[in-house]
Amino acid sequence: MDRDTFAYSTKFFRDYSGPPRGASCQSHEHVDYIEKPETFTYADFFKDYLIPNDPCVFSAKFTEGWGSRRKWVTPDGKPNFEYLLRMFGEAVVPVANCDVKEYNSNPKEHLKLKEYISYWKEHIKNSYQSPRGCLYLKDWHLHSCSGTSKKRGRESLLRTGAFPEQDVYTTPIYFSSDWLNEYWDAIAVDDYRFVYMGPKGSWTPFHADVFRSYSWSANICGRKKWLVFPPGQEEYLRDRHGHLPFDITAPALKKSSLYPRFAQSSPPVEIIQEAGEIVFIPSGWHHQVYNLEDTISINHNWVNGCNIAIMWSFLQDELAAVQREIREWRDSMEDWHLQCQVLMKSYTGIDYKEFYNFLKIIAENRIYVLENHHTEEDSSKHSYRAAISGLGMLHAVFDLKRTAKVLTSLNANEEFKKLNPETFSPPPQALLHRLKAAIDTALL
Repeated sequence: MDRDTFAYSTKFFRDYSGPPRGASCQSHEHVDYIEKPETFTYADFFKDYLIPNDPCVFSAKFTEGWGSRRKWVTPDGKPNFEYLLRMFGEAVVPVANCDVKEYNSNPKEHLKLKEYISYWKEHIKNSYQSPRGCLYLKDWHLHSCSGTSKKRGRESLLRTGAFPEQDVYTTPIYFSSDWLNEYWDAIAVDDYRFVYMGPKGSWTPFHADVFRSYSWSANICGRKKWLVFPPGQEEYLRDRHGHLPFDITAPALKKSSLYPRFAQSSPPVEIIQEAGEIVFIPSGWHHQVYNLEDTISINHNWVNGCNIAIMWSFLQDELAAVQREIREWRDSMEDWHLQCQVLMKSYTGIDYKEFYNFLKIIAENRIYVLENHHTEEDSSKHSYRAAISGLGMLHAVFDLKRTAKVLTSLNANEEFKKLNPETFSPPPQALLHRLKAAIDTALL
């Protein structure tokens, strides 16, 4: 991060006093297309898309060097089934049935990749019809070795450097400030990096991404159609009970008795994503996605200093929803507030205590970089610290300032106080003091 970008971002977040970025009903008519890597800098992306929370599409030139675009694809642009079978055939993968609705999503099963590819070949042969329905391989955490995909150790995650022998892909620098995967790699439990594979006609229902994170999605082969809505537009799409639709193209949405505000909604922004292109979806943008051809994509969910306040706002809303759901047991249930945290974590994947730990890991990594920026590190051992250093010391300061802002809000939150945070290690107030001192020292 250069000084101009740092000054711009500092002024923006100091002056901006409205709701979390993107929380408006503003309509968009088009999405910018980024053509040339050599003329598009990290500062350009940061100022023009991350801070405004606007989508964009990167051309196929940004993925030209990826091994997956050579090895996972046949010369005529189709999925290379034989290569995938040879490399990953025994891997167990999650597969959704796009033809079945179950609790506003598609039911999933787990198959070996070789079984899924056998189905896929047969599905193509039968003119994209199957008695098994339209099956879509989704949210696969690709391993460095074949086998089951239950718990994923840090060494087996698909990430830059995890597949040196295959050279699958390299995360573009624009998406390298990735707090979600930095944290989950640190605790060696999970990650938010996925492979999707599916036949023509497979699709993903209407949704916004986990924790209201950003996402980027790169087509290794094939084409997708995205229908995306700016934050706030989804409110017009709720039914009379307040529920969001499963399919925003369903004819039922036009019935005012079922969807009373649909007539006030703006049409979605449509994106046709070609092979090799990367789509950036900002925080809180709801979307529905179709595979127009047999398609493989690589996807990350990620959070950073620009949208961490949106994540925090989302978590507060999620806890409030849980509390409303079980409010009748407030007086009779022992440790009702703790039970709300348990339920929240089961629904969203995180509770307030883990959110504090998340902020702590991010803060400690930046403090380390600021305190040791003149020393050499083993980048394979401290890949995130090396990545932070690569973005510049001012980026580490920016991250700390945003962490301090959200941590201050968390520490003042009444529900967080009920968790006895003074018993945490370190206590939030001590962490706040330390990171503010690091900021002050760095800016001297």
